[in-house]
Amino acid sequence: MFRRRFSEVVTRQLDVFATDEADGLLAEVREMKGKYDHADREDAEEAYGDYMDIVDAVKDALADMRDRFARTLEGEAVDEYESVFERAAKKRWRWLV
Repeated sequence: MFRRRFSEVVTRQLDVFATDEADGLLAEVREMKGKYDHADREDAEEAYGDYMDIVDAVKDALADMRDRFARTLEGEAVDEYESVFERAAKKRWRWLV
């Protein structure tokens, strides 16, 4: 029951992030993943590092969004919201795991 109260707001937040970052961070993730997937053996390690750097940047941006909203909540609602947010973000962008 509690998870449902945050599912709609989290979905909207992730939709906004996806729209705002479609040509930014999320485009960079796709680009770096493509470079890693097509890298020669000798370049693969560096390409993977570049890919992971941008994945970490997305994680940081999402955590910032999550934390800003969580500061508007009190008590157990904070943990419930954060749990819903994390699960939804990882479901939407499986590479966040």
